[in-house]
Amino acid sequence: MDFIRLHHPTGKINTTIQLASSKSESNRSLVINALSGGKGTLTNLSEARDTQTMQRLLASNDQIWDVLDAGTTMRFLTAYAAITNQEKIMTGTARMCERPIGLLVDALRVLGATIDYVKQEGYPPIHIKGFQFSGKSHIQIRGDVSSQYISALLMIAPLLPEGLQLELTGVIGSRPYIEMTLRQMEAFGVYHEWNGNIIRVKPQTYQPTSYQVESDWSGASYWYSIVALAEEAEIELLGLKENSLQGDSHIAEIMVPLGVTSTFTKRGVLLKKITAQPSIVVDFSDCPDLAQTVAVCCAAKGIEAEFTGIESLKIKETDRVKAIQNELGKFNGELIEVEINHKYKIPKPVLQDNHTPVRIHTYDDHRMAMAFAPLGLQRETVIEHPNVVVKSYPGFWDDLRKAGFVIS
Repeated sequence: MDFIRLHHPTGKINTTIQLASSKSESNRSLVINALSGGKGTLTNLSEARDTQTMQRLLASNDQIWDVLDAGTTMRFLTAYAAITNQEKIMTGTARMCERPIGLLVDALRVLGATIDYVKQEGYPPIHIKGFQFSGKSHIQIRGDVSSQYISALLMIAPLLPEGLQLELTGVIGSRPYIEMTLRQMEAFGVYHEWNGNIIRVKPQTYQPTSYQVESDWSGASYWYSIVALAEEAEIELLGLKENSLQGDSHIAEIMVPLGVTSTFTKRGVLLKKITAQPSIVVDFSDCPDLAQTVAVCCAAKGIEAEFTGIESLKIKETDRVKAIQNELGKFNGELIEVEINHKYKIPKPVLQDNHTPVRIHTYDDHRMAMAFAPLGLQRETVIEHPNVVVKSYPGFWDDLRKAGFVIS
């Protein structure tokens, strides 16, 4: 499907949504369960393409593991294949092969992995040839590039003969994702010590267990934006926990000044519309995947914003910073980079007439499609290549229809 058109005829929404399961939790639990011998019971696994790809490859004996466009799968399975002493060629889409993996490869080499680059140094495809412990158990890795490198190393740490002492240098970004990994490891019987910038995991054995995956807070973020942009709205999102492992649960706090309040129920969380504030300041260091959603919401509501902590978006499925800038411009929104301290600002825009349709290019990025979809509450919105949502939230368009959106 090349594009869809969507709008909401009334701007008034009262519905209940069974959210998709967390891709982040699902992918970690699959790797940890595999490292425990594959004997645990995992329930409520995500139907997202990334998770399906992870399951397929973990069950595959093929020498070439093609992760498609799944960055988490690439990084986690690189460490998994190394520690389990498998010979694999890790590859993916053209964009996947433009996303750096050098920091993780360097760290695995220090521990004893033999890994060669097939084409360009520092990028996939890579050839993993095996693992022979080097005798080193203390390694350093930057904390501000990708928490997925850190999580990949932590998950294999208990299988190393001397465990792992992982020293994080510089600013630690996406810390909640590292904490999620460690707490899921604890669910499978592996414990750690985290003092200052050093995480220590002793040699241990994962214990098979039953693990239920929570619903996806990243997916919930689009519903927060929908409530903020609706004329009237009350939406209950099922399957979310107040004390969540997921860093993107910060969306509940972030969206209060944008006009959304959260009340946790026995089934999930109830979203209601309240009065918005004229401006907002957000540090996305711990939850960069929320930035697109919040940026669109601010621009569409005419709320001034100042963002930090979004530098990592430049090496995601696309350069998300540039993509946001391009698409906000289509309805007079702006995301302006301020050279000092990597700050970004969204000034109060001169909004277009809401009768003017807007066409959004999605850059083969699921979050671009879903972040801009709530604009359908204000004007007819065209979303190009809508099937990109299968990467994380396959039922997204069906759920929008349930909320009263007209999609054709």
